[in-house]
Parts: sequence; C-alpha cells; structure tokens
Amino acid sequence: MPNNRTSIALGCCFFAMTVSAWAQSRKTGLWELTTVQTWQQSPFPPGAAGAAPGGDANSSSAGGTYTKLVCLTQQEIDKYGAIVPRTRGCQVTNVVKKSGGMTADWVCTGAISGKGTMESHMVDSDHAKGTLHFVGTLQARPNAKPIEWTTQSSSVFKSADCGDVKPVPLPDDK
Repeated sequence: MPNNRTSIALGCCFFAMTVSAWAQSRKTGLWELTTVQTWQQSPFPPGAAGAAPGGDANSSSAGGTYTKLVCLTQQEIDKYGAIVPRTRGCQVTNVVKKSGGMTADWVCTGAISGKGTMESHMVDSDHAKGTLHFVGTLQARPNAKPIEWTTQSSSVFKSADCGDVKPVPLPDDK
C-alpha cells in the first residue's frame, strides 16, 4: 500500500504541474508551483497517512498544500503546452490549446484507474492558475477502492535559468 500512496501523491503533484504550467506564450525556465489538493473520496482508512485530517477519509479537507520548483522546457511547451504528469500508467490525452489556456484529460490504467479533466489559464505572462478533477479507483487488495480528488494550482515564473532544477524527461508517445 505505501507504493500506491506514493503513486497517488506523485500523480497529484504532476497533475497540478500539468494544469498550472501552460500557455503558448509561457516562458521556459524555472517556475514555482503551488498546489492545494483536496480529497472528495480518499482510499485511505481514517488516521492513515494521506487520509483526511480528523480521521474522516471522505472529507473534502484532506490532501494538502505543496510547493516545488519546476523546470519548463520548450519541448514541453511545443508538445503539450504544459508540464505533463509523470505517473506510470497515466497519459495526457485530448489536449486542446486555446489563447491563454488549455484543457486536457488525464487517463490512468493499472493500479490507479480513472480519468481526470484539467484546465489552465494564464493570469499574466508570469502567473498561471489551474484545476484538475480526477475520479477513479485504486487497486487495493482484494478490492478496488473509489478515489476522487481536486487539485487547484498556481505557478509563478522565477527565472529563465533553471539552475540546479533539472527538467523531467518527456514520456514516450504510445
């Protein structure tokens, strides 16, 4: 189960990066990404790591706030218009680039199965906001458990130089 928790946490982070790091006019370089994740339906038992505060695994106050630095490359902007999730078994599909924003689906198969819808918009040339909503299941022996979360994100451009922050390689197309 710890690997599933890690996958979900990483998936959420990458979801948020996807929806917050978008636009044709997006600058390449270092971005600070802040995400706020809330669980509408958590697969974790009350009191477990990842469960909602106060022991209510289905509380919308579950999740948390995370901030990290992300290096956005021109290749990512050209291909996706965003930093895409890097979670095994999940793919970004149906990307629609619009003036000042984007929409896409995030489809997962395997231990985590389901579909998320994401959208992002530029606030100005140095700021973006995004939302992702995911509904699916987590395979937990012996049964699949329903999961649902929402991630709100914001990103702020920091520098054209990524410094020590390395870009994550793009996933292979299938």
